[in-house]
Amino acid sequence: MKKIGIIGGGQLARMMILAGTPLGLSFVVLDPSADACAMKLCDNIVAKYDDLDALKALSAQVDIITFDFENVPAGTLEQLDAIIYPPICALATAQDRILEKSLFQGLNIPTPAFAAIESLDDLEAAFVRIGFPAILKTRCLGYDGKGQARITDAKEGPAAFAALGGKGLILEECIDFTFEVSMIAARNQNGETVYYPLIKNKHQQGVLHLAEAPFQDDALFNEAKVYMNALLNKLDYIGVLTIEFFVKDAQLIVNEIAPRVHNSGHLTIEAAITSQFENHLRAILNWPLGATKMLKPAAMLNFIGEMPEETPYLSINDSHYHDYGKEPRIGRKVGHCTILADDLDALALKTPIFFKV
Repeated sequence: MKKIGIIGGGQLARMMILAGTPLGLSFVVLDPSADACAMKLCDNIVAKYDDLDALKALSAQVDIITFDFENVPAGTLEQLDAIIYPPICALATAQDRILEKSLFQGLNIPTPAFAAIESLDDLEAAFVRIGFPAILKTRCLGYDGKGQARITDAKEGPAAFAALGGKGLILEECIDFTFEVSMIAARNQNGETVYYPLIKNKHQQGVLHLAEAPFQDDALFNEAKVYMNALLNKLDYIGVLTIEFFVKDAQLIVNEIAPRVHNSGHLTIEAAITSQFENHLRAILNWPLGATKMLKPAAMLNFIGEMPEETPYLSINDSHYHDYGKEPRIGRKVGHCTILADDLDALALKTPIFFKV
C-alpha cells in the first residue's frame, strides 16, 4: 500500500484523501492546526510548515509528499530527502508573483503589465508606465483577495503601500476583462497529460463564488492548452496544475497559476469521469491518468463563512452537498454544493436555484 504525505490539512487535502482511499492509498497529513478538516480522516502530525524535524518525520513515514496549498515554505522542503510533487520549483514560482509573471513573459504567455515595488519611488514610476486603475499586491502569501489593494489615483498609493508592508510588492495592470476561466491539467512522470474542459468562474470579494463547466469555446481551449503545455514542460511538472485566465476581446490573459488541485475543479468530483483529486494522485504516483470527459454539465457554489441548511440544496435534483467540517468564520471556505444537468441549457435554468434556497 502506497502512503502519501500531504502538507496542509484543509479541504483540498480532505478531498485527496477521499479520492485516494478507494485506490488503496493511505495518508499522513501535517498541519499546524489539530482540528484541520483533513486531520480527522487519517494519521496526522501537528506542526508548523517550517518545522524541519516534523517534516522529516513525515517524510520517513510516506512514499511521496504533496501539498494542498502553495504557501508551504519551499526553502524548507528543499532540505528534505524526499520525493515531492508537484516540483518545489513550481511551488517557489507560484509563491512569488514577480517570479510567476516573469515566467509567463519568458514563455510568451500574455500577462497584465507589472512592476516590482520596493519603494514609493518605484510605485510612482510604475504608475506612469502602468496607469490606472492598478492593483498593488504583496509578492508573496496573498490569496483569495487578501494582501492587495485597488488603486485608482496616485494619491492613494502611499496609504496602500504602507498598508501592505512597504516592501516586497508588485503593481499590476487592472484588466477590464469580460469573465474568467480556469484550465486544470494533470501530468505524470512519463509526460502523459490530460486536460479538463475550461471552467468559467465568478468571484465575490476576491473569493471564488460560482464555477460552471464545461465552458465551450474551442479557440480559447486550444489557446489555454498551448500555454498549459509551455508551463508544464518548463517546470518539468508532475501533478495537477491550474491556470487562471482573464478573457478579454476573445483572448486569454493569464492571471496566476496554482500548483495543486483547485477550488474551481471541485465540480469534477461528480461531473467528470475522473476527478482532479484522483488524477493528481495518479500523476504523482506515475500511474496512468484517468479520462477527464465530463459526464454532465455542472455548476458549483462555494459556501463562505458558514454552512447553510442542507435540505434546500439536497432537494435540488442531481445536487451534491459537501460540508468540510470546518468551524464557521467570516471569509472562510466551509463547503460547497455541485449541481448537474443534462445539458448546458438545462444547467442555465437550474443554476439560479442556488441563489434562492
